[in-house]
Amino acid sequence: MFSYYLKLSLKSIRKNPYLSGLMMIAIALGIGASMTTITVNYLMSSNPIPHKSEQLYYVQLDSWSPHFPAQEPNEPPDQMTWRDANNLMDAQQAFRQTAMASSGAVIEPPDRDNKPFMASLRLNFADFFPMFDAPFLYGRAWEYADDKAGNYVAVISKETNDRVFGGENSVGRPITIGGQQFTVTGVLDDWVLVPRFYDVTTGAFKGTEDVYIPFAMKELMQLPNGGNTNCWKSPEGEGFEAFLQSECVNYQMWVELPTQADKNAYMAFLNAYAEEQKALGRFPRPLNNRLSDVMTWMENQEVVADDAQMMMWMAFLFLLVCLLNTIGLLLSKFATRTGDIALRRAIGSPRSAIFSQYVMESALIGVIGGLLGLGLALLGLQGIKQLYGSFVSDLVELDLTMVMLAIALSIVASILAGCYPAWRACSVPPASNLKTQ
Repeated sequence: MFSYYLKLSLKSIRKNPYLSGLMMIAIALGIGASMTTITVNYLMSSNPIPHKSEQLYYVQLDSWSPHFPAQEPNEPPDQMTWRDANNLMDAQQAFRQTAMASSGAVIEPPDRDNKPFMASLRLNFADFFPMFDAPFLYGRAWEYADDKAGNYVAVISKETNDRVFGGENSVGRPITIGGQQFTVTGVLDDWVLVPRFYDVTTGAFKGTEDVYIPFAMKELMQLPNGGNTNCWKSPEGEGFEAFLQSECVNYQMWVELPTQADKNAYMAFLNAYAEEQKALGRFPRPLNNRLSDVMTWMENQEVVADDAQMMMWMAFLFLLVCLLNTIGLLLSKFATRTGDIALRRAIGSPRSAIFSQYVMESALIGVIGGLLGLGLALLGLQGIKQLYGSFVSDLVELDLTMVMLAIALSIVASILAGCYPAWRACSVPPASNLKTQ
């Protein structure tokens, strides 16, 4: 019977192509708008490192003013001070840990024919690379001993390596960054991390950095601050060193804690550290330290923006309007076939058979409309690529999951839209309608 109903549905669509086409376009518009916004939210809220997101924790220390919290209602700062970042790194209490910050500097290629260019910097410790599964094309990360010794070593991105060294294996070669000569220890392969969870303060939907250098270079080279810098009181003194030792926050801290026991132990360490700082005249607020895993931290920082969620719900409302229009068109279409329905009922066709046939026709219209909607969604995603940048071009696309979701959504929506018109059609009294023929 399925093939028979399908054949009848195709004949019905060909018999009235304009009305059927309007219904397909209505469903396509609703599906296109919905799938575009669903894909954006899917991208924003996806787990960027699913195999270890519950082992990576963002560290927050409440070193803020005694008179007001860093954020209402009682949130600690979303970053930490230079002093605290270095103290926590010196303690080495986690399985892996890295303090970090963003900055920028000019890179001078060795080939004088290539002009110097401004590059984004990530100041971090050696554990950064294994913690976040950074992929290497050549070489490796530097060692923690390099961090402690203040060695001028660097890991560069594939794009930087292509630009400076022509794509060759540059491990061991010198590179001039901010007027200082560094030695390349490794070259990262293409690394697309969406959301870029390790530093959402500078933007969760930006590409990874051009160059990675030891955290100590911040002080040694007096590098400028990147991202947000917040202070609850002015530095005590003037100059770069006074600013570093101030209560201004501009640094992030991540730790890797494989087990719940490790997490509990590290939280106890943070609280003990805060008590120690209180004894030194710092940390005037009550204990309020936090450890947030990857997904909790992204939720805390509202990586999935409210306006993106609002757009998704508006798109679903638009789909509902499209379905209401489809219901009206189906009522109009089925109303022209009362004579045919009455004749079939009179010769013994049950209501369930007629209902099934018309629901099948609605589903077929939904499938075709859904396929057209996928095309519209692809056009919408091209705009998303322009909005978020080329680095997400491989991710902002309709993968198999999204395609199946679109088809399923269009079929379910069209069947729901067709149920009432099909029921109305089945309710036609055959005797009265046959008398009018």
